Amino acid sequence: MTETADLIATEHKLGAHNYKPLDVVLTRGEGVHVWDTDGNRYLDCLSAYSAVNQGHCHPKILAAMVEQAGKLTLTSRAFRNDQLAHLYEELAELTGSHKILPMNSGAEAVETAIKAVRKWGYEVKGVAENQAEIIVCSDNFHGRTLSIISFSTDPDARAGFGPYTPGFRVVPFGDIDAFAAAITPNTVGALIEPIQGEAGVIIPPAGYLAGVRDLCTKNNVTLILDEIQTGLGRTGKLLAEEHEGIEADVTLIGKALSGGFYPVSAVLSNSEVLGVLKPGQHGSTFGGNPLACAVARAALKVLVEEDMIGNSERMGAYFIEGLRQIRSNIVKEVRGRGLMLAIELSPEAGGARQYCYAMKDLGILAKDTHVNTIRLAPPLVITRDQVDWALERIAKVLTTA
Repeated sequence: MTETADLIATEHKLGAHNYKPLDVVLTRGEGVHVWDTDGNRYLDCLSAYSAVNQGHCHPKILAAMVEQAGKLTLTSRAFRNDQLAHLYEELAELTGSHKILPMNSGAEAVETAIKAVRKWGYEVKGVAENQAEIIVCSDNFHGRTLSIISFSTDPDARAGFGPYTPGFRVVPFGDIDAFAAAITPNTVGALIEPIQGEAGVIIPPAGYLAGVRDLCTKNNVTLILDEIQTGLGRTGKLLAEEHEGIEADVTLIGKALSGGFYPVSAVLSNSEVLGVLKPGQHGSTFGGNPLACAVARAALKVLVEEDMIGNSERMGAYFIEGLRQIRSNIVKEVRGRGLMLAIELSPEAGGARQYCYAMKDLGILAKDTHVNTIRLAPPLVITRDQVDWALERIAKVLTTA
């Protein structure tokens, strides 16, 4: 048995089967490329679901991590550290936030926002105790905690895990009339992905987010935008909300906040919302630790200084145009914004997974989602030549099916 086969067999024997990865075992990464245990090189077109926007093992983020790891890694929030205040300052300057709460995973950031907005609803808006409602969208993906899957419409994520957390109203994504109709005096928040990533890179109609923003303002509802996948340059803007010229009341970021080196997330908001949290009411042992803060500071710095956001906009436009020029009878639609792209195949194609394997054999790693869709999200450092290289191979897979 080869090393690769042996590792896969061990995973299958000893690991919980809650993932269904492609059968490639990766051992090294640099920039847009990763290598497997057999020495094969691949162009990474998933970027760990946008956690590696800055490219694999970015040397400046690595240097910051190593330096900080040699000095101080964790104090808990029982004591202060010399990195947290600097991260606050730099995030506030970059995003315009007035209050910041650091956590670890994206799901933790979502849970934090739900807790804070509910509390704001009771203490500031005046909603009766335990009556707060948050509007969410069908086909959402905000994580896999019990509260989050309670408002999921994906049977795989939800079924078998009840009883479920109440307090959520589900409306169709992109339907502004349905959103307006769901607002009641008990509505304290609306939690929305600007682009639904896990659902297959679903972009709402133009004006939808601006309409939601307007309705939230008129009805004193807190708008929470989950930018954990769409934020930090993925769509060609720092935050995807910028495409419609709006500002959320609460913005959630994670994934690329550390460039893939460490779990770091943050809730960005204002004093009115995050000010309701008092000592002892919410926290995290690792949230805001000095190692996480040092890594996040370096990740943000290279994102801006190396114009990765601008490159995402330019290469994304070039990539999607190239994909749309591929003539294939199995392609139903190509869509995307920045370097957040998707190829939806027709049902007759027999599912996207087989095409992901065919792309793997040609040196491209991508992931299927919702049966018929291939997601493409390379690191934001990708070059025009690398896009051309990818397009040539994607075209070969889609036209020889």
